[in-house]
Amino acid sequence: MYGMKPNRIAWFALALVVTLIPAWIAAQQPSMQQSPVGQQAQERSSQSGNPFPGGTNPDGSLQPSAPLTRLFTQDPYTEYAILAPGTEQFRIRYIPEETRPGATELVNATRGGSEGSDIEVHDPRTGKPLKFQYLQQGNEHAIHATLPSPVPEGGIGRVLIYKTYKDPRTYMMHGEDIIWVRSLSGYRLGVILPKGFSFISSNVAAQLTTLDDGRLKLMFANPSGQSNPVTIHARRTSANFTPLQTADMFFDDIKTLYDLAEPEMHSMKIDQSYSDYRKGDRARLDSLAYLPLQNLKVIDLDIAKAYLPARNGTETFVKLDVPITDDKQSAHIRITGTLNDPGYRVEGGDLVFERTVHGLRNTVLLPAGWQVATVSQSGTIGLYQGRAFVALINLNSENQYRVTIRARKTNGSGR
Repeated sequence: MYGMKPNRIAWFALALVVTLIPAWIAAQQPSMQQSPVGQQAQERSSQSGNPFPGGTNPDGSLQPSAPLTRLFTQDPYTEYAILAPGTEQFRIRYIPEETRPGATELVNATRGGSEGSDIEVHDPRTGKPLKFQYLQQGNEHAIHATLPSPVPEGGIGRVLIYKTYKDPRTYMMHGEDIIWVRSLSGYRLGVILPKGFSFISSNVAAQLTTLDDGRLKLMFANPSGQSNPVTIHARRTSANFTPLQTADMFFDDIKTLYDLAEPEMHSMKIDQSYSDYRKGDRARLDSLAYLPLQNLKVIDLDIAKAYLPARNGTETFVKLDVPITDDKQSAHIRITGTLNDPGYRVEGGDLVFERTVHGLRNTVLLPAGWQVATVSQSGTIGLYQGRAFVALINLNSENQYRVTIRARKTNGSGR
């Protein structure tokens, strides 16, 4: 699905966080469009003077983090390709987003201690190079990338960044062995070994594949979006690894919001976004096979343009203004509509959401006044504008799985 739809590895990560403070995320589905940079800035601001700063105490014990209010975990995908031994360098592919309407640039800072070079910035829609500056900010540097056009209302600005970091603290040698250690705070991640090396050890649960050129690649997710220390040990090998067709499952950025009406109505609003990398001038709406939406709307998020869906036999698609011809290009699509589902119901006084969901990220937003009682699959729990939600993280080897969520009505006091 969507040209990059891979299978899923088998395990789930569970982190339950319950909140009693108001959500700061603005209306109009902001979690589908919140930039990580803006998100982090707002979180830092909201933590000023509050009792949930996160981090550690002087004695090493953990401090509580702020309550969870984000419907989805971090969006950007980051890939680290470790370069030849002795260089202390690794090549990064990074796809960040900017959601502030009217914004004309996206800023990506270089981590302290890492020396950035060989920078490229591309428009993910056309694949063409974009203008950028690499400017010093205090003791650090940052890429200031000019967006293809100002971010439109209801749209999302994207850039594709390639950059090389040199960091001897991250990339070191132990004899002839490679040691690569880095704290990764992103959600969707990949790490590629130099050609001719194999893994001795990796401390993260990950999918492993062989690229077309014989290099080995780890592919994994960090469901919390928080700091995730990764240590890799690799050694030279004479083995010739056979390339596999296993796609990077975490490169897939699909996310689906199920915004539930009261259960007696068996109805919910659907808001799904994803990137389509398939070559050609059509973006196929594959998810309509399992989401038969009423009042269907399709938006090109790069320019906030509404598309008129068309059909060719059993296939529903939209015609793209700019055809996709190379691997740097993609179409960023958002579909919305209403879904009626008898599996969403009241049973013995419980709200019951029972459905097969697809893709990497699915968030179920409960109606106001309902509190989560049971979740059959792993996910995070939080409050969004006073409503409870369950954010499911699919790390399974299959693209779809069955989930049951049960909830109970509050007594009106909010407790």
